[in-house]
Formats: sequence, structure tokens, C-alpha cells
Amino acid sequence: MNIITVIQARTGSTRFPGKVLFPLAGKPVLFWITEAARHVPGINRVIVACPKGDTDIINWCNENNVPCHPGDEHNVLSRFTDIASAEDADIIMRLTADCPFLDPQVCGAVLASLISQNADYASNIEPRSWPDGLDCEVMTRDTLDKLSSMAVDTVDLEHVTSLVRRNGHVFRHNNIRCPVGNLAAHRWTLDTKDDLDFLENLLALLPAEKQTQPISYLELLTVLRASPELNELSLRGDPGDIPVPSNNHVGYGQSNALFDTASKRIPLGTQTFSKSWMMYPKGEGPLFMSHGRGAKTYDVDGNAYIDLINGLLPVVLGHCDPDVDAAIQRQLDAGITFSSAHELEYRVAEKLAKHIPCAGMTRFGKNGSDATSAAVRIARARTGRDRIAVCGYHGWQDWYIGSTTRDKGVPGAVKELTHQFPYNDLPALEKMLLSFPGEFAAVIMEPMNVEEPKPGYLAGVRDIAHRQGALLVFDEIITGFRFALGGAQTLFDVTPDLATFGKSMANGMPISAICGPSDLMMEMEEIFFSSTFGGETLSLAASLAVIEKMEQTPVIDKLWQVGDTLGRGAEEILTAHSLGDIFSFKGLAPWKLIAIGSHESAGADAISTVFRREMLKNGVLVCGSHNVSAALTNQDIDHVLNAYEKTARVIVQELDAGDLDQRLDNTMIKPVFKVR
Repeated sequence: MNIITVIQARTGSTRFPGKVLFPLAGKPVLFWITEAARHVPGINRVIVACPKGDTDIINWCNENNVPCHPGDEHNVLSRFTDIASAEDADIIMRLTADCPFLDPQVCGAVLASLISQNADYASNIEPRSWPDGLDCEVMTRDTLDKLSSMAVDTVDLEHVTSLVRRNGHVFRHNNIRCPVGNLAAHRWTLDTKDDLDFLENLLALLPAEKQTQPISYLELLTVLRASPELNELSLRGDPGDIPVPSNNHVGYGQSNALFDTASKRIPLGTQTFSKSWMMYPKGEGPLFMSHGRGAKTYDVDGNAYIDLINGLLPVVLGHCDPDVDAAIQRQLDAGITFSSAHELEYRVAEKLAKHIPCAGMTRFGKNGSDATSAAVRIARARTGRDRIAVCGYHGWQDWYIGSTTRDKGVPGAVKELTHQFPYNDLPALEKMLLSFPGEFAAVIMEPMNVEEPKPGYLAGVRDIAHRQGALLVFDEIITGFRFALGGAQTLFDVTPDLATFGKSMANGMPISAICGPSDLMMEMEEIFFSSTFGGETLSLAASLAVIEKMEQTPVIDKLWQVGDTLGRGAEEILTAHSLGDIFSFKGLAPWKLIAIGSHESAGADAISTVFRREMLKNGVLVCGSHNVSAALTNQDIDHVLNAYEKTARVIVQELDAGDLDQRLDNTMIKPVFKVR
């Protein structure tokens, strides 16, 4: 088996021209990377791939007996395919010349992973858990040839493996995680003069005999631990990600084919109404996803999107957050579901009690409906009453869904016990409660969704509920761990009797919580709320990792910042295209809802259909809100706003053409039901 390493190199860096030939401890940076590559176990030959006109690199390679293959400056992918062909390679390892402290043993592990797992592609960057500067990618010859036949966009020609990273449904991909934990915040690569100074200082702290041979990442970590000041310089943030290509959209052939197959076995073709074909124009939506990384998600056709749905809000840190994933992996090694309780139940409950004002005690469920239904049962048990007042969305169980238009299968007697009331209208709530005096067990509400509460409103709801002998329940399934770590009750300084949490509390793992003071929660020793998977440990480990990350880093601040930038930018674009009377953004920055009205030449549903269709075509996954994650970068936001600009132009054209409802015909999106 012929296994080669190809080192991608150039002197034409815009930020630091000539960096790969700058001296590091007296030797050019390119020497360090080629020397490390030669020590990778299993490699037969090391070749440098540079642009044809890069005479400095070509001359250095000739002088130092390093094979060099000059090629197209902009089509980097063609350099790799040409080398693979010339060398008759079976496996190709891709390295870049700005990683002088590359660890040969780490690269060897990536190579071994590809071979042992019979993968098409293996790396240590998807998702990232290693320091930036230890990057290694390995692929088979067949994979490289397939990339060459697929690549059209300049992004894919320049970044070589971006198509693999988008097409998880096509390529068998294996990733090597860092065994000592998440080191993704470390930066050991060379991109600026400051980077070079850092690398020099780091190298100088190594023993003399270690300064002339490939270095283990563990040796570098040891040096950094002994030098807090240098370690702080190393922690310079995660590296940038590959952008979504400008002509990324390739249609939905695989999605539609999978739907035809899945719908024969699964009603609706999926498990969730809001993740089904009903969310997109017929035949024009990504019905099946492949994978996600950070703020991006990828469908089975290879389309890439900035994700503004984020699994209907659970993904608050970004897809495959390395800290959360590492916590899950550690717990996976210890076990998932046990025959008795696990200490993680107590540890997460302690965290909730620390941050959530009403959380004296906690019980766990798997979804929001579990938690809201538990709260209702507690309220009914405590008060001995049956009626429930609701405001907002509270899940699929009979007691709530019977009050909506999706009430098929709910007994009439159950429907009659649930009453909806309008938000920000205290007299309406009081009138409703007084219409059935002494019969309401609870007022359950989303403390905020579309509208901000008027001054004194939430406290007023609590007072009215208490005067009528009812409990106040805040449904914080969405607002918790998003508006604030302690939820909306912390943000608005109003403490309910009970509260429910879910979605963002475990970055996508299935968990929910019902919280309240001990005197109320002790009702749960009498009522029946029990499930086999309530104490499942992977979700608890994930939740603990999320809370600890929110304690230690400004996750919530980031949600407010990116949500505000995105909302204001989109609003300005739509207003500039005279669409401000049709589109408006409601709610707070971490969860902005998109309100779409009608126009004289089109109804709201038709305009919403065009909006979603065009945003998808331009690489943004969005439905009725901006469900932002902390993984969003400035580059991601720029991409979304560019998509808004293109979409706004199309909407104006469609409205000017008239008869949009008729032209869309049966492709128009219809809402499942409306509660906000």
C-alpha cells in the first residue's frame, strides 16, 4: 500500500507573506513540518505541493532534497490529484505548512483510524478537539478522485476537503478526538508575526535536545502548564471554519428520495411536526440532515447551511460542542442507564438550585411535555382542582393540545378543563379565572415569547393566580439557558411557584426538568411521575457540561450579541427593500421570532414560502425565528445577512409579478397551528 503525505505550502499569505520560510529556532518553518511528516508511522513519501510560481519554496525543496510538485495556484485540489496520480498513491495524508509543531504520532493515529475503520476520510478536525496547529487529514485515492469530479465552487478547489466535510452522507468519515480533553482553544499554528513570536518562546522553553526533532503535543502541554503567561497566549480562540460556498445549493434529490422511503414506515416521514415536510415548500426543502458542526448543518445532498433552527432551539452552543461531547464520551465509558440512581442526578439538580430562583428541588424528564405535564399534575394534586389556564405552547399532552386546533383524539372532557388567555392582559386573565371561581389549579405560561412583558405584568399574573388559589408555572423550556442561565424568572425578577426547563439545557441531548420549592415538589413522592430513562446519564452529563460552560464563559452574552446583530441587520435589509411593513422581528435577541404579514398581491403564507425557499437556496436554515447558537461567527452572520439581501430582492420581484398565491399552488407552506 502506497501512502504519501502532501504538504500544502505557499509564500503568498496575505496576513504573513513568506511565513513558511521564516526561521524558527534557526531553521525555516517548512523544515519543521517536513521533518515531522517524515516521522509519521506508515508514510512512504513526503511531497510539498506549492504554486507553480513559488520559486522560493521550489528552490528550498531542491536544496534540501524534499520532493516538490508545483501546481495551479488557486486550484489546490488539482495539486493533490496530480501528485496522487504521479505517485500512484493509495492513501493521501494532507498537511499544511503552517503547522511546525505537528505531532507525528497524532498523524499516525489518524492514518491508522482510516485504515482500521475502512473509512473514506479521517481527520482530527471534524469536530475539533486538538490545538490549531496539529491538523491532519487522510483520505483514500478513491475519495480524492471523487472530490475532484465533484468540485466546482472555488471554496472546494481551494480547501481540498470541504466537500467531504459537507457530504457526510456520501463519505465514511472517522474523527480522532484528543484523549486528554478539549484543547481546541489552543493555537499553535503560524498565521501572523505574533504567532511566530509565540512559537519561538514556546520552543525556547523545551530542553535543548527537543528543539531539533519532531515534538510531542504532550511535551508542549507540559511546558505550557509550567508557564501560565505563555499558556494564556496559547489560548487564542478556536480557528475559523470553512465558509459555505457561494453556489452551494445542489437541490434536494437525496432528501426527497429518502422521504419517499421513510414515509412508508414512519407517519409524516419523521418524528416531529416542526421538522417535517410541512416546514418547507413541497419538494424544495432539506428533509434529512447528515451532520452538524458549530453553527453549520449539512443535509444528505451536501448542501451547507448556517443553522438558525438548531434542532428547534436545543443546540445552544453549536453542533458537536467539544466540551459537551467529551463529557458524553466520558460518561458513555462508564455506562448509560443503571438499575439505581446515579450521582449525576443530584449534581445537575444542585446546579439548577444554584441558578434558578424557584428550583429548591428538581425532577428530570426527557422532553418539554414531560416537564409541563408534571407541573400540571403537581398543581392539581396540591390544589385539588382541575382547570388549567394556558398562554403559549406547552407540548403534545392531552391537557394542553386539546385547547388548540390540533385536538384530534383528545376527549372532550379533557378539552373543557384547559382555557387559553392572552398575554400582557391582566384583566382578561382575572376575568377568566373568576368565571370558574375556585376551580383553577394553575396558570401556566411562557414568561415571554413574541412580546416583552409590560412593567409589572408577570408579577401581576402571579398575584392574580394566588388570589384565586392557583399556582403560577413558568414554562421556560425555551427561555431557560437562553435568556439567562436562570431563565426568564431571573431576567425579569419574578419567581413562579413551579418552572419547567428543557431544550438548551443539554445542547441537544434529550432532557427536561421540573423545578420548584421543596414543599411543592414533595408532592412528587405521591403523584405518579416515573420513567425508565429519567435518570439516563449521557443527557445529565451533557447538561452538567453545558451549565459549567455557561458559568465559565460568556455563552449567554454571546447569544444576546449575535442575536441582536443578526436581527438588526436583517431588519435594515428588509426595510431598505420596502418590506418593513410585511416583515417584523419580535421578541428578545437570543430568540427573535419572524412575523410575516400579507401584501396586496400575496398572502402571508405565500410570502413565508418564498422567504424560506430563497434563504435555503442561499445557505441559511431558518423557519419562523432566529434560534441563534453561541457558535455563530461574524463570518456566519455576514453570510446570513447576504442571504437576506438576495432573498429580499426575490420577494420584491415575486410581489411585483402578482398572483403569488396562485403561482405557488400546492407548494405553499401552511402552519401546523398557531399559538404565538
